[in-house]
Formats: sequence, C-alpha cells, structure tokens
Amino acid sequence: MKQGFTLMELMVIIIIIGILATIGLSQYEKVVERGRAAEAKTILGDLRTVEEAFFLENDAYTDNMALLAVEAPQACTPTHYFKYSLALGGLPDTFTATATRCTAGEGGKVPAGSIAYQVILDEAGFWDGTAGYY
Repeated sequence: MKQGFTLMELMVIIIIIGILATIGLSQYEKVVERGRAAEAKTILGDLRTVEEAFFLENDAYTDNMALLAVEAPQACTPTHYFKYSLALGGLPDTFTATATRCTAGEGGKVPAGSIAYQVILDEAGFWDGTAGYY
C-alpha cells in the first residue's frame, strides 16, 4: 500500500487554508481598526470635557480648538490616526466634536487599505458616526 496524499487532496487542503486565512485576515483588520477608533473616542471625550469647562467659565461653547488645551490635531499627523474638528450647533449651547479618519494622501498614520470614517460626539455625550466604529 502506498502512503501519503494525492495531489488533489493537497490542493483541496491548500484551498481550504487559503479561504480560512482570507476570512481571518479581514476580521483581524476590522478589529484593529476598531482599536484605532479608541484613539478618537478618548480625544473626543477630552474635547467634550474641556468644552464643558469652557462653557462654565464663558457661558458659551467655542469652535476654536486653540483655546482648548487638548492635543487634538486639526490635520493628519504622523502621531495620530485622526484629524479633529469642532462645530457649533444650530441651536444655542450645542456643539459637535468630530474625528475623521486619515486616509492615503493626507499624511498621518495611514496603513494600506484604510477606509475613511467618522466618530462624532456632541455636548450631551451622544456618540454617532460611521456604523461599526463608534
């Protein structure tokens, strides 16, 4: 009797391993990107806290990030995955802090194949943005 595997059996095994690796890699990339979104959540939370303190002192929110002492870059940098912005709302005493994911061509920490998405936090503490990341 011959022992071993036929070429067909080996090819089927290789195909199955390839399919499992493809599924695993795509799920891994999603988990890593959700971890990167934690940077945005942390900095947006800090922005909200500082905005509330600013409101208590000045009776108004600001969209001038230079007045707030939070490290939240407004453009993509090599040290952050996101760029941040503040916008005053249409209603009095409202604001929205937004983190926008840096993509290729913008600089910053941009891995290959990264997608653009946003994480948003308002003055009431409600999260919004692109589904799956906030």
